[in-house]
Amino acid sequence: MSVVINTNSAAISASNNLAQSNAMLQRSLNRLSSGSRIINPSDDAGGLAVSMKLSATIKRTAAVNTNIQNAQSFLQTQDGALQTVSKVLDRMSELKVLSNDVTKNTSDIGNYDTEFQELKLQLSALTDQSFNGVSLFATGSSAGTKSVATTESGGGTVTLEQAALADKLGSTLLSGDSTAVGSINLTTITSAIEEVATLRAKNGATSNRLSFASEMLTVNKENLEAANSRIIDVDVAEESTMLAKYNVLVQAGSSMLTQANASSQIALRLLG
Repeated sequence: MSVVINTNSAAISASNNLAQSNAMLQRSLNRLSSGSRIINPSDDAGGLAVSMKLSATIKRTAAVNTNIQNAQSFLQTQDGALQTVSKVLDRMSELKVLSNDVTKNTSDIGNYDTEFQELKLQLSALTDQSFNGVSLFATGSSAGTKSVATTESGGGTVTLEQAALADKLGSTLLSGDSTAVGSINLTTITSAIEEVATLRAKNGATSNRLSFASEMLTVNKENLEAANSRIIDVDVAEESTMLAKYNVLVQAGSSMLTQANASSQIALRLLG
């Protein structure tokens, strides 16, 4: 091997190896400090693209699940109103039967009617309830609907019914009608009770379906996050091993570069 002054090949090689080892060491440090396997797009260009799509899908899935849970709250509020309506109708039917008591005089029946008329006002108020500004029940004789997406792609929907509650109850049972408790037909009240029972059954069925849809979204989100984790998250155990390896290589490379630079001193000794 020739002894030269201008070019120190051993030092150049040691320097290149040291630079590579140091770059790998810095990459391991970045991965471990961030918890992410992909720091720069060049680390895994394809994986990064897939991860971005998965991340977007995960966020949409979570948003859809939130919407479903809000729809559940809407249905629960609606059912709460229907439950109260049912209680009011039960009391009205009770008042009707009590007013038929032959031992009651006109004054007694008038007292029953006072409560009966107040309950009409309450029924009218219940038909006008809303949830966050959205009406629980439709006005007029036609039911309204609200569609709730059940998939992040928007491919599936569940319809929430805004029943025409006032129409189901009938004008005789609402404020504005002067029919007294002694004059109203009991069938009018019992028919209204049956209508409310049907509405509550529909409400429960829709709520049950939304529960299953939410459960499916939760499972999907969990699996999507697991898939994305395998792409984007660093394996701490594996990367810690690589960190130790590159740390040793950097120290060794630094030591070898020092020795390679010192080897040029041989040429100066020959000149002496």
